[in-house]
Amino acid sequence: MIEAVLFDLDNTLTDTYSIKIQCIKKALKKMIKAGLNMPFECAFNLIMKIYKKSDYESSNIFQDFLTQALGKIDYKILSAGIVEYRKIRFKHVKPYPEMKDVLKKLKKDNGLILGILSDSPRIKAWIRIMSLGLSEYFDLVLTYEDVKSKKPSRRGFIKAAKMLGIAPGKILFVGDIPHKDIIGAKNAGMRTALAKYGQFLPDSVKPDYVLNSPGDLLKIIKAQKR
Repeated sequence: MIEAVLFDLDNTLTDTYSIKIQCIKKALKKMIKAGLNMPFECAFNLIMKIYKKSDYESSNIFQDFLTQALGKIDYKILSAGIVEYRKIRFKHVKPYPEMKDVLKKLKKDNGLILGILSDSPRIKAWIRIMSLGLSEYFDLVLTYEDVKSKKPSRRGFIKAAKMLGIAPGKILFVGDIPHKDIIGAKNAGMRTALAKYGQFLPDSVKPDYVLNSPGDLLKIIKAQKR
């Protein structure tokens, strides 16, 4: 029987990637209005190249972008981008449809322990969790600073199981990246569910379950009780 469900955060609980793209596009347009002399498409391609190298977690993305684009940081342009990015992010960040209801039913109706294992920096992970209004549902949150390694390392998965006091075989891990989330959880002895509704990348790795929507989790738990 499954006793706990661990989740990846980005693109598993919320559509982080799409929100980031939207925020970056809006921020660049504001930066151009503030004096950035660069065509939008060129600016977007450059900033995405920089962002990808940082695994989409850079805290200084606009500073790095301006340094490469202009050879220096123009603080008027920088502030215009940061303000617009934050405004759009807080306006649009939200959980996937069904997610809150699914978490509530998993925890309160089924008595499962819920947790998060994320490669994001601690403060960024917690800001996202609080912004999504999901903090009340999770008994454990582990981030990169807590684990000191990223998936697919087994380290975070094993640490989560030990902290919860639950055998890995009784834990279901839900994530959207096969070669990181699914492989890491499998190697730690956990059962796995691929969040295909997220930013799914085709892969040969086979999870135990495939989720086309968050609601599919409830079907898995229901089937376990039969």
